[in-house]
Amino acid sequence: MKTKKKMSITIDADIFKAVEKAAASCNMAKSHLAQEAFSLWFKKRTEELMARGYVDMASEDQEFINTALNAQNEILS
Repeated sequence: MKTKKKMSITIDADIFKAVEKAAASCNMAKSHLAQEAFSLWFKKRTEELMARGYVDMASEDQEFINTALNAQNEILS
């Protein structure tokens, strides 16, 4: 069973030239370079989404703390 799939993409000419140059200087196929670029993009995107989620969770936690503190103050007053 093949684990690789073929795809065709259209990119700007200047990016294509940079890809050809990078692939040649690293002695790797353009497809391998593209695969690494996609992998890095997915990793970065996942990290960004996780960071945003942690910030959102911190905001929710702060709201909960404020609500609990206000309720506790009302009980003690």
